Amino acid sequence: MSQYPEYLQETYYLDYNHPAFDAYLKDFPTDTHRINLSSKETAIALYFKVRDGFIYDPYRLDLRKEALKASGMLHKSRAWCVEKAIVLAALARRFDIPSRLGYAIVTNHIGVEKLTAILQKNEIVFHGYVEMFIDGKWVKCTPAFDQKICSVSKVDPLDWDGETDSLFQEYSGGKQFMEYIHFYGDFADVPKQLMHDEMKIHYPHLFNEQHTGKNFYFRFDE
Repeated sequence: MSQYPEYLQETYYLDYNHPAFDAYLKDFPTDTHRINLSSKETAIALYFKVRDGFIYDPYRLDLRKEALKASGMLHKSRAWCVEKAIVLAALARRFDIPSRLGYAIVTNHIGVEKLTAILQKNEIVFHGYVEMFIDGKWVKCTPAFDQKICSVSKVDPLDWDGETDSLFQEYSGGKQFMEYIHFYGDFADVPKQLMHDEMKIHYPHLFNEQHTGKNFYFRFDE
């Protein structure tokens, strides 16, 4: 029995037994025991599947309860960091790898100059990442930025070896693309109310009018 059962549980948001995961994993080596994949190798493969399986898109933000379920995200081609972290955490648990969700406030995010204007500040609130328990320790990884967005931003995508934390995008021309300025901690499930409250504190204007246009979409539970 795992020493972290709360980080293996299926939840409303991390609904990894939903049939949608069967289709999503159709081309993934699901029988890890038969092909002798270790937990670390499985975790790494899942990380790259999520990192590059969705184009990073921070312009369609949906905080509604039903929109934050992992199973409902699997059909998408584009996703923001919170969504990608939820999918990866759910996948890890499906393969019996304890996982938890981490959130932070960051600055100098990659490729979000337009988003900074929309948010009216430089800080990106509730940037999502994942921690997995592998070979006796918790290891952090950030699946947000796919190869395409990194190529456009002229930086290498974040790799992950399953052994060391992978949170900081590399420097380029003396410029740091990501700086973590506040950590909210780690969570066994999606802290929906905290995310809603923090975003309302930092971006009150988003909650005062409708944002359902082609260039920016923001929804939340009333």
